[in-house]
Amino acid sequence: MRITTKELETMGPEAIKAKLTEMKKESIKLNAQVATGTTPKSPGLIRRIKKDIARIHTYTTKKTMERNKTHE
Repeated sequence: MRITTKELETMGPEAIKAKLTEMKKESIKLNAQVATGTTPKSPGLIRRIKKDIARIHTYTTKKTMERNKTHE
């Protein structure tokens, strides 16, 4: 489920938003499992999802900054 910057470069803006939404839903589901005391099937998955969400946010911010820089 890990996403790389190369994959993000090939994806369109709508696909990136959809992937981000999907990852946030998965994160909420896993956090709810932890909160209720249920052990998730993969404890490291929570950390990977958080890192992927941060990676997507960083990529979109970088692209926005590049677009704004070219318009100046």
